[in-house]
Amino acid sequence: MDGSSLKIDIGDLALSAQQSSRQTALFIAIRDKITQGYWETNSKLPSTRQLSQALSVSRNTVIAAYEQLVAEGYIQSKASSGYYISARLPEHYLTTAHNQHALAPTSLQPQVNNTNNAFAPGVPDLAHFPSKKWQRLYQQQFDRKSFLGCNDLQGDINFRQVLSHYLKTSRSVNVSAERIIVTSGAQQALMMTIMATTQPNDTVLVENPGYTQMRKALSLCNVNIAPLPVIPFTGIEMDQLTQTKAKAIYITPSNQYPLGTTLNISQRIQLLEWASLHNVTIIEDDYDSEFQYAHRPYPSLQGLAYQTGIKVNIIYIGTFSKIMCNSIRLGYMVVPKPLVSRYLEIKDALSGETQIQLQLAMTEFIQAGDLLRHIRKMRRLYQTKHQHMLQSIEKYSSKHWQVISQAAGLHVTVKWQVPVCEKRFAKYALQQGIISRPLNYYEQPDTKRDWHGVVLGFGNTYLDDIPALISKLYTIFISLLNEQIQ
Repeated sequence: MDGSSLKIDIGDLALSAQQSSRQTALFIAIRDKITQGYWETNSKLPSTRQLSQALSVSRNTVIAAYEQLVAEGYIQSKASSGYYISARLPEHYLTTAHNQHALAPTSLQPQVNNTNNAFAPGVPDLAHFPSKKWQRLYQQQFDRKSFLGCNDLQGDINFRQVLSHYLKTSRSVNVSAERIIVTSGAQQALMMTIMATTQPNDTVLVENPGYTQMRKALSLCNVNIAPLPVIPFTGIEMDQLTQTKAKAIYITPSNQYPLGTTLNISQRIQLLEWASLHNVTIIEDDYDSEFQYAHRPYPSLQGLAYQTGIKVNIIYIGTFSKIMCNSIRLGYMVVPKPLVSRYLEIKDALSGETQIQLQLAMTEFIQAGDLLRHIRKMRRLYQTKHQHMLQSIEKYSSKHWQVISQAAGLHVTVKWQVPVCEKRFAKYALQQGIISRPLNYYEQPDTKRDWHGVVLGFGNTYLDDIPALISKLYTIFISLLNEQIQ
């Protein structure tokens, strides 16, 4: 790390009583900090006044020690600025306490974040995030002094009431504020659900291909994963439900990730009846349900169960990260009332409260109608981007590529039959600054498939860039295909 903008904390700097004078002791103490790499080059030293007060020595002692360090080349004085560790240390410093156990000065360069590059899956359009409005709302919450201390573990009651109204009206969820638990994103909600509904060595049915983070959480809890095959254009293989004695099933019925299928009403009722008959908990991740382009969204599984009178245990999970932006770690879950206390015990042990300022800001954002306006605006934009993706794929790559995902969400999934390795293709694409995630990333180990595929997220990709990017990807694809043929 470049220390030019860093100030040194006095920290544990101490003077040895074995030295002949306090000036000598201070000189040696600072020199050792420098030569052993604890105080980095170009860093600014404490002022003479600060150091004299902290160490209870006279300011003249500090000045004399600093001047000796300057004379020997360890530090340098900058007019009207102060003292700094020298960029180049004297050659003889190696003869001091610096040895094989000493810390070498580090020079870490800032990492380039390419995770939001073109076609990165799961990233919304960051350029259209209402930054100014959100920043104003968020900053205002810190003026509400009564919320700066401890707050409700379950979540702010006003936020839960507003959220309850939103879920009822938009997703037909059977919900009340008392059954909502606010979380730091959907991932925390998933982990809490696993801990509340399963024991080690229980089995959970998980879509295959499906959400990788859920598999990670299940593995961490030593829960067995039974893959539930997902068929392009069709959805989950309903016949497979009876093949495993599962304790729970994790499913994204509104927009299956990553194949993008949607369970229709008859499939949903069949799933609910099976879960009710076998006492299986349904973990419903309502992923990207706001962004449907071909038809109106179906009601949630949770709401459909209530409407049809089917008795089944459903944990409904949602998040604002795809509607707003990924860094807003604000999620929620709707749980059966008898289970609320158990979930709160788990949340208390895992993380405690969810940041209150996010909840308060989101409450005002929803109450003002800004959330619905933002969703409508982004739905139109994403639908246009989705159309551009289909048109560009048809224009540049229809000879080999087939889109197998539905008109929904923030991504398209493409497949091909020719011998171009999806992992190698993704590697070469990344070298060109483009992300294309191999379908294998979402699959259980040893999944058999006689075709290749990748997921292309268009959420954070500029509309006008889509045709050129698809063309560039297909050029890479043809180059790899020609290598195989030759």
